[in-house]
Amino acid sequence: MKHFFSQKLTANIRLGLLAAVASGALFTTQVQAQTLTAVMHASLRLTDPVVTTAHITRNHGFMIYDTLLATDAENAIRPQMAEKWEVSDDGKTYTFTLRDGLKWHDGAPVTAEDCVASIQRWAQQDKSGQMMSAQMSEIKALDDKRFSMTFKDATDFPLIALSKPSGITPFIMPKRIAETPANQPIKEFVGSGPFKFVESEFRPGLQVVYEKNTDYVPRAEPASGLAGGKVVEVDRVRWVSMPDSMTSVNALINGEIDYLEQMPYDLLPLVQNNPDVKLEVLDEGGYQTVMRLNHLHPPFDDEKVRLAALYAVGQENVMQAMIGNTDYYETCPAVFGCGLPYESRAGEDVSVPANPAKARELLKEAGYNNTPVIILQPTDTPTVNTQPVVIGQALREAGFNVQMQAMDWQTVVTRRAVQAPPSEGGWNIFATNNVMVEALDPLRAFGVAANGKQAWFGWPDVPEIEELRLRFSQTTDTEERKKLADQIQALVIEKGVLLPMGQYYVPAAFRSSISEPLKSPVPVFWGVSKK
Repeated sequence: MKHFFSQKLTANIRLGLLAAVASGALFTTQVQAQTLTAVMHASLRLTDPVVTTAHITRNHGFMIYDTLLATDAENAIRPQMAEKWEVSDDGKTYTFTLRDGLKWHDGAPVTAEDCVASIQRWAQQDKSGQMMSAQMSEIKALDDKRFSMTFKDATDFPLIALSKPSGITPFIMPKRIAETPANQPIKEFVGSGPFKFVESEFRPGLQVVYEKNTDYVPRAEPASGLAGGKVVEVDRVRWVSMPDSMTSVNALINGEIDYLEQMPYDLLPLVQNNPDVKLEVLDEGGYQTVMRLNHLHPPFDDEKVRLAALYAVGQENVMQAMIGNTDYYETCPAVFGCGLPYESRAGEDVSVPANPAKARELLKEAGYNNTPVIILQPTDTPTVNTQPVVIGQALREAGFNVQMQAMDWQTVVTRRAVQAPPSEGGWNIFATNNVMVEALDPLRAFGVAANGKQAWFGWPDVPEIEELRLRFSQTTDTEERKKLADQIQALVIEKGVLLPMGQYYVPAAFRSSISEPLKSPVPVFWGVSKK
């Protein structure tokens, strides 16, 4: 394990229940008007956090929305917008009570009906939400501040699902907005979170501006992970796009920006001895990079061809090209993360080493007929630029007919949702990255869902995986869950659902003129002050 990796990621649901406390302002000290300027890992274009799993849109969501529950630095589940939750004696009904002081950015109070509508819309898109809905018999508002969720069987699933920090985060929106069809992007951006979205200054792909929500009432307890008091100490936060990595690093060195979300590894020497710049791995759980195949169309509608592709790609090659610095990565066969509660080595011989000879053997057995493999290759986002190149080289060596198609990352995000054949605007392969906390078990890891066209992009259809995921959601026995997770990982690799390509850790860089940002799996801007 790398030295930044935290091994404290064991969910403690009861701890969250016992820790519910009355909300209130944590600090009242006024700070001088300040703008914090940041360069994020990608430019923001898609602004609805329910219609995409893109991390930049999720980050945007955490700025302006809030969540009912949250996970703290120990991965314990805590109340956030909720003051508390209660569970019926039979374990089937959960009743949530909202805390005082919750208001929308337009001044209206947050109600239980808003929460119900938001959960229902989110659950149509999120993979764990879909499974939760299938097990739920009723969700209803009881009064302005309370709503209940009733399930067919005793379960802890709603707490796990409603506290998930990533994938598709269950942000709460006003009912009128949450009633937008789940497959259509929202057009109004009113949240109840610590920042307001300044829509008049939004320049898609270039600039996003947020201002402090002066009506926001933080929780009383200190911030921890994504839980606790979200105390905003600057007046504005501005995300700006830079044309390339060197430009953004120079801007940081020169004091033109305050914060760089992901410091390029090859440029670390430029700032390591600079007293005005600090480096810190803020997400100690790290990331996982993955390869995704399209199961709908040739050649990857054939299981043997999918397995050949997995054998062809080696993790060390991907990590060396992507990271280079061995201090910041490790090869890791675990779909649900090395060092995490559901670590497994199932399928290690397929997922870790490159084996082009085995790949060629499988292609011959499958009768592969030189069908083109279209790989989506983003060119503007360093964290996803190199994987497609390495994948393409590996597949060519194995005997695939590879066609690289270059585009920006937001185009990849849009195009990967296209189910048409590759010759009609579809695709065969793309690569992306997961925050480990969004992939630490079979319920949160949206990439392992295998329910056909309802699954994540790639649309694998493996009923055995869905049956095991259902069983995982229905038991609270730790050992049984570990066994099920191991079986799921074995099937994920065998059926070519997802290829983990390594685990890595990303240093953030920021000016010494701002306080150290909060350690969290999501970059957040509350709790950061500027001199």
